[in-house]
Amino acid sequence: MQLGLIGLGKMGGNMRERLRAAGHEVIGFDTNPDLSDASSLEDLVAKLQAPRAIWSMVPAGVTEAIVDQLGTLLSPGDVVIDGGNSRFTDDGPRAERLAKNDIGYLDVGVSGGVWGKQNGYALMVGGSEEDVQKLMPIFEALKPEGEFGFVHAGPVGAGHYAKMVHNGIEYGLMHAYAEGFELLEKSEFVTNVPEVFRSWRKGSVVQSWLLDLMDNALTADPHLDQLKGYAEDTGEGRWTVEEAIRLAVPMHVIAASLFARFASRQDDSPAMKAIAALRNQFGGHAVTKK
Repeated sequence: MQLGLIGLGKMGGNMRERLRAAGHEVIGFDTNPDLSDASSLEDLVAKLQAPRAIWSMVPAGVTEAIVDQLGTLLSPGDVVIDGGNSRFTDDGPRAERLAKNDIGYLDVGVSGGVWGKQNGYALMVGGSEEDVQKLMPIFEALKPEGEFGFVHAGPVGAGHYAKMVHNGIEYGLMHAYAEGFELLEKSEFVTNVPEVFRSWRKGSVVQSWLLDLMDNALTADPHLDQLKGYAEDTGEGRWTVEEAIRLAVPMHVIAASLFARFASRQDDSPAMKAIAALRNQFGGHAVTKK
């Protein structure tokens, strides 16, 4: 099958290689001419045979402009796929705008990171059954071998919604491993923290791919001395917590893991200053001054 692919960074570039290895023709476009197979979006569209399928793998802030431009370049029967980390509420309006020109739209949550080229990508798809079936050869090539790794989650918006919740769960899982690491490091009993994590990789109920990656990190840097305790968030964790508030779903773990990332960015917590001041005021407890 022929596919246009916009955005050839870490994810998009590896996806192109995996698809080509499976026998598909992929024509890519990127702002970096060294990576690109086309000189512009217009050139990309011209190189594809109708009915076209074009997959966007660009940052969420750029996606809107890409989709709108494609809407002016594509023809009835073509399909646009957004595989970036867009907010699910953006998908419906995009689909409606494209539908005015009889252009289909799919939103695809993609998980797999830099390992996806080798292991395959977990794909969560939103859109019509007709459009999903058009792209099934591409999905089959991208997903891992076997029965798992692909879901048609529902109508437009469902793919990005599923990916949002996936990333929220990821926040919580990572933070649980992180807290366990910190406690083991502080303990006077455990003398080989990396080997403890490694031992859990088989036979343990906490085994997972994230645990495997934690083992990789500790093998390279046993005490994580080379890293600063600072963690960004992509927005997906925030959106998950916002949805929990909207739907009144208790989400203690994911919310706490998100707030912990915010705390990691503070060199000197204003909230902790306030707590120290209050303890001093009501109980005369000692404070540490700068």
